[in-house]
Amino acid sequence: MNLLVVGAIAYDSIETVNDSAYDALGGSAAYFSVAARFFAPVSVIAAVGSDFRAESRRILAERDIDLRGLEQRPGKTLRWHGRYHADMNHRDTLDLTLNVFEKFSPKLRPDQRRCDYLFLGNIAPDLQAWVLSQLDHPKLVAADTMTHWIKNSGAQLRKLLPRIDVIMLNEEEACLLSGESDLLKGGNAILKMGPKTVILKRGEHGVLKFSRQTIIATPAYPVKEVIDPTGAGDSFAGAFMGYLAREERVTKAALHTAILYGSAVASFAVEKFSLDRLLALSWKEINARYLALIDLTGTNSRR
Repeated sequence: MNLLVVGAIAYDSIETVNDSAYDALGGSAAYFSVAARFFAPVSVIAAVGSDFRAESRRILAERDIDLRGLEQRPGKTLRWHGRYHADMNHRDTLDLTLNVFEKFSPKLRPDQRRCDYLFLGNIAPDLQAWVLSQLDHPKLVAADTMTHWIKNSGAQLRKLLPRIDVIMLNEEEACLLSGESDLLKGGNAILKMGPKTVILKRGEHGVLKFSRQTIIATPAYPVKEVIDPTGAGDSFAGAFMGYLAREERVTKAALHTAILYGSAVASFAVEKFSLDRLLALSWKEINARYLALIDLTGTNSRR
């Protein structure tokens, strides 16, 4: 088992200025695994309720995503309800009901404990730490979070950060966690909390990657119309980690290429609600946007 994701599989209700969707399949583990599967096999650790639809399971199973760690329990699946502002870079969480995920405490299988690449989705920091404690010797551990956990479990998150190789946040989360309104100061402040790399996801403004040596800015692919940005960050993470797991190396060059592939896949995720665009996506489309991003960055070499 090379790539493992621990996160939520949920039903999302999403409101934008122009449209809405209710009880749509979502959650960090769902977006991540569908995106990662374009690059490498992936195993999912999550919990769903007795209301989890057979169609939702089929969508994941058809893509050869390992669902042995998907526990179905009596009760309801996690629900998230969010409303986006007009600029789509900011949203308000109107409701987050953990349901069966509230007491989820998975015990990893022996092969999952040996995974090389682990992604901790935007779940409670205590749960992230519990999963990480079960791993043997992972090559790379990446994590995401959300404003809910920064506000309500900030101390636990800060305690976890020194054990994380890559932390991914959007602008709002970075400012909240660092206490800085300036992104450059915020990224560097988060670096000092312990992670080796900080990736700030900035929507249509691209990605800022902070390490102890450098700060690198990467543009986003220019999407004509953003319909639903909900799964963009998790789709980015899935492609990012999937590429690294496929290549089995974590070098400066590999991280840069992983960011480009992550940005390419994320640009598709926002074009429709839920997983709809990712489910219809082809490798040819992904690679075309990856090459377009290389042109935007002015990079001479192409894979």
